[in-house]
Amino acid sequence: MRSTIFYMLRELGVQNLRAMTVSDRVLDLVREESFDIILLGHNSSDAVSGIQLLEEARYRGYMRPTAGWIFMTSDASQELVLHAIDSHPDDLLTKPFSIDELKARLDQLVLRKRTLYAVEQAIEIGDLEAAVEACDDIPRSDPCFEQAQRLRAQCLIDLGRPQEAYDELERQFWQLEDKETGLLMAQALYRLDRLREAEELLTNLIENYPLLIAAYDWLARVHERNGQLHDARETLREATQKAPLGIPRQMELGRVATQTDAFEVAEGAYRRSIVLGRHSCFRSPEPYLRLANVRRLEMKGADVRRVIELRNDLDTLLNTAEYSFPRDAELRVRTALLRSQVARDLAEPDEANRLLREAHSRNQALDVPLDIAREELLLSGDKVPMLEPDSATARQESVRQARRDQAMAAKVNRLGIKHYMAGKYSQAIRYFGLAIEYDPGYPAALLNLAQLYFESARDSSARREERLKMVDRYLRLTERLQLGAAERTRLNQFKQLRGQPIEQLPAGSLGVLLR
Repeated sequence: MRSTIFYMLRELGVQNLRAMTVSDRVLDLVREESFDIILLGHNSSDAVSGIQLLEEARYRGYMRPTAGWIFMTSDASQELVLHAIDSHPDDLLTKPFSIDELKARLDQLVLRKRTLYAVEQAIEIGDLEAAVEACDDIPRSDPCFEQAQRLRAQCLIDLGRPQEAYDELERQFWQLEDKETGLLMAQALYRLDRLREAEELLTNLIENYPLLIAAYDWLARVHERNGQLHDARETLREATQKAPLGIPRQMELGRVATQTDAFEVAEGAYRRSIVLGRHSCFRSPEPYLRLANVRRLEMKGADVRRVIELRNDLDTLLNTAEYSFPRDAELRVRTALLRSQVARDLAEPDEANRLLREAHSRNQALDVPLDIAREELLLSGDKVPMLEPDSATARQESVRQARRDQAMAAKVNRLGIKHYMAGKYSQAIRYFGLAIEYDPGYPAALLNLAQLYFESARDSSARREERLKMVDRYLRLTERLQLGAAERTRLNQFKQLRGQPIEQLPAGSLGVLLR
């Protein structure tokens, strides 16, 4: 099938192709090289499946907004399709398919990516203000206008301007009644604390689109914010019944079920998370800890014999977690804290204090010690809804921080300079863009991209205004950074050139790229 698709693409005129077996190496390649489109196949019988790679690519931040991802599978089951949608590929394609269908999907994807390139590149480098401005440049007559408006609204929400987003979305939603627009409206209402309206909108979306699983997720958040934990639990139960393969959703169900004393539901969700985590990037000791805490809570009011059984099961769970994650030093702190809590519950103060001292001792040995009071509260399973920040936002932030790698940015930037010197400008743009992926605040790559777009705008009148806008955006981004003397000098020289009429600029390279 891979060979067939390869030759289909050749027939369609695609030249720069790379075909490889679905394996862990795919993600390394995607991280190291800047592909325009990734067609990812899935077979559930593979040792590493396509859905695992798709999920991990999203989790690790490898799915760049400017790249197109097409997920291909012969398994069109509801479970798999809904699980794939959780990772937000650009398109889903069911195998087998004809060359005409492949061409139609690719044409549509390329058109969309080309039109939205300035928007998605700004999002990629973290400049949401520039992304909002770029959305405003797309005319209403463009086929991608509605999608651009949704991207604009998402950026406004992320910038803490939900009222602006809602005002724009409301007009669009009542004209088209698009479900994605409705979801964004609900997010804006949630941020504005207009929970009754958000609940009404989400309930309506679920009635009309019963497989729109993201609506269930947001409705559960609304219920929880309102203190309606039982409603939140039932909403998550319904979502996990329709889409059972997502670990974060199962973990949310377990958390809310624990807070409502629905221990059987919580146990099922955590056990499901453990099984699913065997081949997932979401694999962690967390479900073991949460399930062990369920056992602790079940001890309250149980008879002596049952308490012994539950405590043995709790110890087994914690030992299994430590055995399965031997390098997780934080886990040892958290298991000691949980065991200390159990001893305290069972009126064993000496053992509780010993385990607490052990937890503090292990914590002090960590490079970055944990907040013990916070960890105790989290492990206790008390009814503290909305204690944690939005998990998806927190995860995206951690991924963004993890991706800051200045050494790799410098290395890739040098490769871009070599391609520039050899006259391979498209390859140079790719590498400079990749350098920014490794470190969004790397000024050399930002200035190099500005220079390339400036030179191309000078040398060709085609798409000149669009290229000059890219130049201005990169210069704005560079100005916001803390610059060294050489970088500041180069930026000032660049701004002087930008102030001249483009027809009067000298030919050739406008300056030596940073070494």
